[in-house]
Amino acid sequence: MAVSVALVEAPAVVVTPMSYWRTVGWRLSRDRATLLAGGVLVLIALSAVMAPWLAPYDPSAGSIQLRLAAVGAPGHVLGTDEQGRDMLSRLLWGGRMTLVAGLTPVLVALVLGAGLGVAAGYVGGITNTLIMRTMDIFYAFPAVLLAIAISGALGPGLANTLISLSIVFVPRVVRVAESATVQVKGLEYIAAARASGAGVRAIVRHHLLANVLGPILVFASTQVSLSIILAAGLSFLGLGVTPPAAEWGLMLNTLRQSIYVNAIVPALPGLAIFVTSMAFNLLSDGLRDAMEIRG
Repeated sequence: MAVSVALVEAPAVVVTPMSYWRTVGWRLSRDRATLLAGGVLVLIALSAVMAPWLAPYDPSAGSIQLRLAAVGAPGHVLGTDEQGRDMLSRLLWGGRMTLVAGLTPVLVALVLGAGLGVAAGYVGGITNTLIMRTMDIFYAFPAVLLAIAISGALGPGLANTLISLSIVFVPRVVRVAESATVQVKGLEYIAAARASGAGVRAIVRHHLLANVLGPILVFASTQVSLSIILAAGLSFLGLGVTPPAAEWGLMLNTLRQSIYVNAIVPALPGLAIFVTSMAFNLLSDGLRDAMEIRG
């Protein structure tokens, strides 16, 4: 007796490709170094934001009897500084100013630099010449010397530090944005958008920015660690945040004379700057690798 077997064709499986940003997120989620760096930064940011509740003491209140207490002293887990102020409290509060001084100039440069760079690259002509040659004047100076010169002219203070560092980073972002815009504006889909009658604003918003924003964000993320170091350096030189405010660079300055008495306590602000800068560097490296997706 013959037995017939009916073959049932399996339905075709349609695989929908992930969007660009979903692919970036997936690649970031598989990068352990980037996840670790992001976790460290989240912890630092939360500690700074919650400093009023986490700090055991007033960061400006000190005691001469308790000056330069060692790490692990009773009541002071990380010791005290040269005026007897609790180091843990000052590190928590100092993270606020350090992060503000590090992130704000880069955010300002991201907005202004991206706008100027896209305008210079897309419009071209005399607009490109005026913008780029003006940026070249600032870009010709080393970042450290330019920041010191501007801060010295404006005077110490957090606001003046933010202004000086913003001026340092804007030309850098402009150059990246202009270069990316020049590369993208010559592509076929931009020409097709022009041929379809789309205006300049619509082309820039819907077609140009979507493709140049990635390189600009990656470059801006690499500048955060440099901004933190420059801000701390200005405070160390007396051109940034002024006493008695708690800021990691300023804390290094006030504790430098105490390194021969208690070497561990003066190293704590430097360690905080190092860890934060390294975490931003690792995060920016991971973001750059994740966004370099080639078909």
